[in-house]
Amino acid sequence: MMMGCSLRLTCAVLALFPLPALAAYPAMVARAALERMPVIDGHNDVPEQTRERLGNDLTRFDFRDTRNTATAEITAMHTDLARLKTGKVGGQFWSVYVDAALPEPEALRQTLEQIDVMTRIVSKYPDDMAMAYTADEVERAIRAKKVASLIGMEGGHSIASSLAVLRQMYNAGARYMTLTHTKHTPWADSANEAPKFDGLSPFGVAVVKEMNRLGMLVDLSHVSEATMHDALDVAKAPVIFSHSGVRAKSGHPRNVPDSVLKRLAANGGVVMMVFLSDYVSEEVRLWEERKRAEEARLAYARMGDPAGAKTAIDAWLTANPRPKATIAQTADHIDHIRALAGIDHIGMGGDYDGMTNTVAGLEDVSTYPALFEELARRGYSQADLEKISGRNVLRALRGAEATARSMRDVTPGEARLNSP
Repeated sequence: MMMGCSLRLTCAVLALFPLPALAAYPAMVARAALERMPVIDGHNDVPEQTRERLGNDLTRFDFRDTRNTATAEITAMHTDLARLKTGKVGGQFWSVYVDAALPEPEALRQTLEQIDVMTRIVSKYPDDMAMAYTADEVERAIRAKKVASLIGMEGGHSIASSLAVLRQMYNAGARYMTLTHTKHTPWADSANEAPKFDGLSPFGVAVVKEMNRLGMLVDLSHVSEATMHDALDVAKAPVIFSHSGVRAKSGHPRNVPDSVLKRLAANGGVVMMVFLSDYVSEEVRLWEERKRAEEARLAYARMGDPAGAKTAIDAWLTANPRPKATIAQTADHIDHIRALAGIDHIGMGGDYDGMTNTVAGLEDVSTYPALFEELARRGYSQADLEKISGRNVLRALRGAEATARSMRDVTPGEARLNSP
């Protein structure tokens, strides 16, 4: 009897909605979600591109269309104003990354230059972009149909191990700081090196506390698992992972482990999904391992014959083509975050213009709707998609602002890196 009832109901639904209409339904849900809440992405490296390609000379930079920026050495940029509009991007944290190997004073100088170049880009296109320093300002810019532009520092080396510099970076507009990049800072462990502090040093704890006092989001992309846990132990405000996947789906040490995901709901934080292919696909990550092992083997086997080593590795690449990460694999990461942390703890953090190997179908900033259609096909509602596109990260930013207000009577931190 139940089977007959279910069959009649299915037939009735199919009669009301023919198969072509049902196939189009996910696209409709995704489009509706992105109209109501455009993407607020956690990480884009346009400032790095302006430094590397142009020396930050904006007289040679046309952000309206960057598709013609490829050279023999480098691919075309992923980002421009036209494609941001197509991709339904309403807000963007622009990364002011500088090389983690730089001496700290030089990193500080270059970071200020990167903040300068990004604010100048925004000023150059006032009809299309607006600087934003609060969640309210983000929403105002989106309502005005402009890309709300926020600043994120990618790496604690940018503050030269000084709380005073951290405060001045906040004053200059930085609204998050990634605690490390690919190297340890003198006070926190990166995911990319052998542990030094087993997480945060005492000064690193003081950095997190001062970020909370200021209202600056603590970004835990790039840090070690121990640093993630130490930061969660200390943080009073929601943390973010500005561009990360999950380790359960790709075992890259940069990704977020389940032990951290299970704590995220209590903190209120957000994992903003990255689109870098070896962070997304375990198959790609393992291929990268094999490639690097083969390069190391050939460097030894063909010692003194670099041309022969190159010929051999080219032959290996021909015989072992790089696999492609997929939109479905990207959505698998998001499913996993939802299962362990909940729908309120997912965001977007593509890492465009900071990577060369993108996910197939997510090649540039115009492609976000394709991922949202995939999520809609998996049963995510319009309300779910709006949380992922921007509402979750806005809530986290408001949480950081509320924490700062609650700490108004707390005096600025006085910790010194080498204090007894």
